[in-house]
Amino acid sequence: MPVVNRIADYADDMAQWRRHLHRIPELGLDCPKTAAFVAERLREFGVDEIHEGIARTGLVAIVNGQGDGPTIGLRADMDGLPIAEATGLAYASEHEGRMHACGHDGHTTMLLGAARYLAETRNFSGRVALIFQPAEEQGGGAGVMVEEGIMDRFDIREVYALHNVPGLDLGTFYTTPGPIMAAVDTFHIHIKGVGGHGAMPHETRDPVMAAVGIAQAIQTIVSRNHYALNDLVISVTQIHAGTVDNVIPDTAWLNGTVRTFDPGVQKMVMERMEQIVAGQAASFGVEAWLDYEIGYPATVNDPDKAGFATQVAREIAGEDRVIADAGREMGAEDFAYMLQARPGAYLFVGQGPGAGLHHPEYDFNDEVAPIGASFFARLVECAQPAA
Repeated sequence: MPVVNRIADYADDMAQWRRHLHRIPELGLDCPKTAAFVAERLREFGVDEIHEGIARTGLVAIVNGQGDGPTIGLRADMDGLPIAEATGLAYASEHEGRMHACGHDGHTTMLLGAARYLAETRNFSGRVALIFQPAEEQGGGAGVMVEEGIMDRFDIREVYALHNVPGLDLGTFYTTPGPIMAAVDTFHIHIKGVGGHGAMPHETRDPVMAAVGIAQAIQTIVSRNHYALNDLVISVTQIHAGTVDNVIPDTAWLNGTVRTFDPGVQKMVMERMEQIVAGQAASFGVEAWLDYEIGYPATVNDPDKAGFATQVAREIAGEDRVIADAGREMGAEDFAYMLQARPGAYLFVGQGPGAGLHHPEYDFNDEVAPIGASFFARLVECAQPAA
């Protein structure tokens, strides 16, 4: 079956909701305007329970089905990004320096559309827990919600989420059993040398040269310290030093990211970074130290739940528009914490051509919202059919 007819009827409303949310992007755990808008819509829909203030501004809404049964969880992220919007749209961000550059306004809208339909039809058994989560981009809101006990509090047995993909044909779904997104860590390397005049470098201990040496040496971890078929990405993304053309500075620092799937590879990277930083510092005669921050874990789909979700996606999109074993990728996603707590699956849905995620010209395609809402709704009805 294609998009659920009743949900198709909501398309104009969903576009209005999404564009309102696009105007008011909020960051991290602090999404009060977004959460208030979501709660207002949920009350209009007549959901049975709304639990607010989880992970500061997150909320969980409960819709009861027909008779007894388990609780299935559906999650949408609500936060935006600290990016200045360059779309020029009539509904562009009203908050300077912030925008919905990853489509979380659309994800929230898709789950609201599913909520409206499920509260209206209740063609399922048990309960559905609608999870509206802050701080996916930074702060690990999914982990905070899990730590605050939502899985046990609402007796959630399985959990699912969707993410849009610019450049993928509209309405095409893909996922994969097992690992689908990488663990992500960040590193900060601080260097303290002795500055001086650029004409007399022999009187300095140059932290800039040390930073360059460390950045180059770090890349050998990928090329020389791990098996080539084990996924690993190390990217130096920032190097900062100096203020004047003819002055060698006292200090420098560099930052970056590490993406892994295997905890053993992650441990090796941490150890080698420590050794490289110490060795390069000694060779350049500077002081240097590493701050390594372990971030989101790998996102790992339950194979059975991924297979089930794929079958539901085929109902919506058609057999030839669903890729069931797309392989894994090196991006990261804090939904990983929910999948550590409960079996479930994370899927992607195409939204057609347009600017990429985290780009200042990105905009969510409103045509995707009824597709995603239909997927969520049918997921519940198929997982927990009414007696």
